[in-house]
Amino acid sequence: MLRGVGFGSWLLPEGYMWRFPKEGDRPRRIERMVEELIGEEKALRFWNQYYDRYVGEADVRQIAAEGFNSVRVPINARFLLEEDEPVRFRPERLRFIDRVIGWCRTYRLYVILDLHGAPGGQTGTNIDDSERDLPELFTDERNRNRTVELWRMLAERYKDEWIVAGYDLLNEPLPNWFSQYNSLVMPLYRDIVKAIREADDRHMIILEGVHWATDWSIFDEKPDDNCMLQFHKYWNNPDTESIRVYLDKREAWKVPIFMGEGGENNKDWYAGAFRLFEDHGISWNFWTWKKMDTDNSPCSVKKPAEWQRLVDYLEGGSKPDEAEAERILWEYLNHLPFDRCDYHPEVVRSLFRRPTIRIPAIYYGYEGEGVSFGINRLTERNIGFRINDGMELHFIEGERSVPNFQHTAGEPLRGDEQLCIQLNSGEWAAYKFRIDSVEKLPFFIIDMRLLAINGSGTIAVIVDDTTVDLIEIRGLFWETYRLDKKLRLDPGLHQIVLKCGNNQILVEWLEVKTQEV
Repeated sequence: MLRGVGFGSWLLPEGYMWRFPKEGDRPRRIERMVEELIGEEKALRFWNQYYDRYVGEADVRQIAAEGFNSVRVPINARFLLEEDEPVRFRPERLRFIDRVIGWCRTYRLYVILDLHGAPGGQTGTNIDDSERDLPELFTDERNRNRTVELWRMLAERYKDEWIVAGYDLLNEPLPNWFSQYNSLVMPLYRDIVKAIREADDRHMIILEGVHWATDWSIFDEKPDDNCMLQFHKYWNNPDTESIRVYLDKREAWKVPIFMGEGGENNKDWYAGAFRLFEDHGISWNFWTWKKMDTDNSPCSVKKPAEWQRLVDYLEGGSKPDEAEAERILWEYLNHLPFDRCDYHPEVVRSLFRRPTIRIPAIYYGYEGEGVSFGINRLTERNIGFRINDGMELHFIEGERSVPNFQHTAGEPLRGDEQLCIQLNSGEWAAYKFRIDSVEKLPFFIIDMRLLAINGSGTIAVIVDDTTVDLIEIRGLFWETYRLDKKLRLDPGLHQIVLKCGNNQILVEWLEVKTQEV
C-alpha cells in the first residue's frame, strides 16, 4: 500500500495555499501579480527561488521519517513546456523533478508523477491553471497532442527509474458542468498510454475518474494490464457506503485502487477517513504537505507580516511600490524551507492513528460486523452515515439530523455537530491505532468520554484481546474516564475494544496518550 503526501502548490502554485483571493487563485494570475510588482527580471529570480525552496531535501527526509512511503508530485504542463511549436521542453525546469526523485530514491519514497495542469486545462477551473475557465484540453487538438507528447517525454526520461511508482495521467478531469466532454477522456487516456508504452513498458498507469476523480462511470475497459484507478475524497462521509462503487470496480477489474487526494479537513475526520482506507486495503495520499498559515497540514508556512498588502492589491487596492513588494515576497521565500515552517506532528499522528491520538467513537473499524463491531440488533435510527452497520449513532445536542463533515480549514465540530455511538448490553466497538518503534518505550494512557443513559453502567476495555479494565459509569452527565492502569505496548498495530457490560452507554471519543517512563 502507498501511504503518502502530495506536494501541492509547488510546481503548480494554488492561490488558496497562499491565502489569496480569486484574483490570485492560479499560477498565471499569481505570476502576473509578481511581475507587475517587481518586474520581469526579479520575477524570474523569485520563481527560481520558489521552486528551489518549496520542496527541499529536508521535506523529503521528514516525510520518510514519519513513516510515509510515497509522494505525489503535481506538475503544471506550462511549467515544463515552451509555448512555441514544435513541442519543446524546458530542461532547467526538469531538473527540479529529477532532484526530488533523487532525494526520494535516497530516502526510499516512491514518486507518483501527476499531470495536475494539462495543456489547455483538463478541468476548466483554477486548479489546472486554466486561462479561460474552459477545459481546452478537450476542445483544441493542439493541446491534446501536446499532452500526449509531454507524457511520451516523461516516460522516456524516467523509464528506468525504479523509485517512480507510476504515471497519474490527468488530475480530476471535467467537473460535471463540463460533462458533455466525458466521452473524450478514455480515448485520450488510451492515446497517452500508447505513447508511454512505446517508451516504457514497466511503470504503472494511474487513471482518475471525472468530476473531481469521483465519477468512475467512464471506465469502460482497461486500457492497460498494469493500471491503478484513483478517486479523491473530501468533505463527505468517511464510511464504506461512500466508497462502495470504487470497491466494486476494484473487484470487477482486479486492479488496485488509490485515494489519491484527501484532506483539507479537521484531524478528527482524518482519524476516520484514513482508517477507512487502511481497513479496505486502499493506497492513499494526503493533500497537502505544506501551505501557508494552517494547522491542518503537517507544514505551515509563516505568513509574512505585510502579506495583506498583496491580498488588497489583488482585490483592487493600491499597488505596493517595488521595494515594498520585493520585501514581502522575499520574506515569503525565506519562510518556505522546512526548518522555517511551523510543524504540526498531530496532523501526521491523526493520519496514522499514532498516539497521542483522539479517535471519535463513530470511527470504529470498517472491517464489518464481528470484526470491527458487534451489535444485538440493527438500529432503526438513520442519520445518513454508516447506515449499513446498524450501529446506533446520536447527535449529542441540538436538532441536527444529518452529519456535517465539511470543515475545510480544519475547524473543529460545532456543538450541534458532535456525534456519539450507543452501546447496549453486550455490544462492542473496536478501534485500531499504531505505535512506532521507539528507543525508550513509554507508558500508554487511555481516556474515554462516556455517559450512562440510565445513570449507571459498566464498560469493559479490552486491549489486544486482554481485558485491562472494567469502568463503572455513574451519573447522567458526560465525563472523561481514565483507565486505572498504564499500559506497556510494543511497536506495531494495536486494538482497543469497548464492550458494554450492562445498561446503555454513550461513547463520544477515546484518546490514547503517551507518558514517559
